[in-house]
Amino acid sequence: MLKVENLTKRFKIHQLGGKIIQGFVDVNFEVKEGASLGISGPSGAGKSSILKCIYRTYIPTEGNIWYESELYGNVNLSTLKEHLITKIRELEIGYISQFLKVIPRVSALDIVANPLIVEGVPEKEAKEKAIELLKRLGISQNLFDAYPATFSGGEQQRINIAKAIIKAPRLLLLDEPTASLDSKATEIVLTLFKELREKGCTMIGIFHDKEILKKFSDEIYYLNIDM
Repeated sequence: MLKVENLTKRFKIHQLGGKIIQGFVDVNFEVKEGASLGISGPSGAGKSSILKCIYRTYIPTEGNIWYESELYGNVNLSTLKEHLITKIRELEIGYISQFLKVIPRVSALDIVANPLIVEGVPEKEAKEKAIELLKRLGISQNLFDAYPATFSGGEQQRINIAKAIIKAPRLLLLDEPTASLDSKATEIVLTLFKELREKGCTMIGIFHDKEILKKFSDEIYYLNIDM
């Protein structure tokens, strides 16, 4: 499903006179279809930057990211043209960060249903699936038509998770998805991730809590900060 080869990311900081900051160097791993890989390492080791390179919000400095796409076959995400990356993101790859970024004044229900509507699912069906998912995640029904900007941090994160998983992506990237959740909500989310994996979804995740990381991961890739 995914093979990362000799991946390196450096950042050029123009405000510091073009100083080069090392993100990570020579990262190598493979993830089979339906498997879950955890990435572990100290703060500043580049864990989130690896996910952003795979999602291609960062362009790697060196290396390859080979991804087996249903749309385009085996492609290198490091060099793939932007319009193809955009299409793969829409239809195949999900990304959950720690923060919900959405258009203001759009209801929680519409935010969660929209990825299915983009795929061509009829609006009524998309909203029915969104309602079912929001209920499983413990979002009160009286909040479905509210704007997530008014929600608590934990509620916003559950909207964030619902928006990413409703389309059942082939590859799901997780950057501390449970950081703002209580233990009950975390267990629900981990159950949903497990169900997605049983349907063939491949996952790469970062979790601050080591117990959650172990529970989530088939295998853990360890990053060293001085690598």
